[in-house]
Amino acid sequence: MKKNAIVGQSGGPTAVINASLYGVVFEVLNREDSFGTVYGMVNGIEGFLNGSCMDMKPLEMSGELEYIKTTPGSYLGSCRYKLPEDLDDPVYVRLFNKLQEMNIGYFFYIGGNDSMDTVSKLSRYAEEIKSDVKVIGIPKTIDNDLVATDHTPGFGSAARYIASTVREISVDASVYDNKKSVTIVEIMGRHAGWLAAASSLARKSEGDNPVLIYLPETDFDPELFLKKVTTALETTPNLVVCISEGIHDRNGTFICELTNDVGTDAFGHKMLTGSGKYLEHLVKNRLGVKVRSVELNVCQRCSSAMLSGTDQKEAIAAGAYGVKCALDGETGKMVAFKRVSDDPYTLDYVTADVNTICNREKSVPLDWITKEGTDVSDKFLTYAKPLIQGQVNIPFENGLPKFAYRK
Repeated sequence: MKKNAIVGQSGGPTAVINASLYGVVFEVLNREDSFGTVYGMVNGIEGFLNGSCMDMKPLEMSGELEYIKTTPGSYLGSCRYKLPEDLDDPVYVRLFNKLQEMNIGYFFYIGGNDSMDTVSKLSRYAEEIKSDVKVIGIPKTIDNDLVATDHTPGFGSAARYIASTVREISVDASVYDNKKSVTIVEIMGRHAGWLAAASSLARKSEGDNPVLIYLPETDFDPELFLKKVTTALETTPNLVVCISEGIHDRNGTFICELTNDVGTDAFGHKMLTGSGKYLEHLVKNRLGVKVRSVELNVCQRCSSAMLSGTDQKEAIAAGAYGVKCALDGETGKMVAFKRVSDDPYTLDYVTADVNTICNREKSVPLDWITKEGTDVSDKFLTYAKPLIQGQVNIPFENGLPKFAYRK
């Protein structure tokens, strides 16, 4: 009897997380000789535990599956459910009993660091009870902080959105040249500054805005920041500064913590926001120039208008490759990208042991950060430029993008 597959999405969405879902579903449904059907977990592993699943095959028959490729957000819904560390916890028995009831032989989970933690625990438990269920992680995160892979699906589109938006902000800020002004753009990035670094792609030439870029990989000094802004205003009266939300001082205190109490999410991560607003008040009170702060927020991950063709193609391929690897008997692995060449840009799809990935973070290399922590080098540009290339044809209806909506 052919085994069925099941796929879920977890954590924060990206513009291409559904492209990876498409890759998994399309590949399974086009291997009828190897699979029964493919189910979707509604709201991830948490929804699965509550019995929320859907058969994905009707989506192909109705044509809805094609719209999933260009739909942002998580089509199946998401969760931030953390499995217990103790593999003897009864929840694992419940999970694998459900898998057995549904004749599931292949489990695919699309997500970031915490999702790979789920893949690790499930694959280790399967090994412990000698289950033949294959568990594969499909990477996603706009933060680009998963180790063992050159980059992650979602980052390229988010980087493109950030670079495009910062360029638009810079043009808007430059319309008045008779008064000095500072625009501070706060960009997602807790401990890794990949997204803020992407703002450097907005420049048309050397010396262009954003003049200053601050990442969480280096300590942030508010007094030195004020000096840098003062100096930069002498040559760039309409100054744009880009910062990661997770910038911190030398004591490890997040800048946003200087103004408000920071809550935590289900995984114990601090919910960061407000660094830009803090610096806005600092500049206004100390330098007396016109200043505003802009928080890009959730738009960085939900914009279909800025989809990168490269990002979408690789997201689909990652999902499909995960299916192939599971059929080949791999388990406890995450699909990863191995860059072969920058020019022409090429990469290989490989797998990596998920146990070496989960609960670790990949930072921007320090030798890619320059000028006392206020900019990135050409090494970053060489790395990032291929990832934002390529146009995606977004289907439209009545002047608006047509998305796939789960019934």
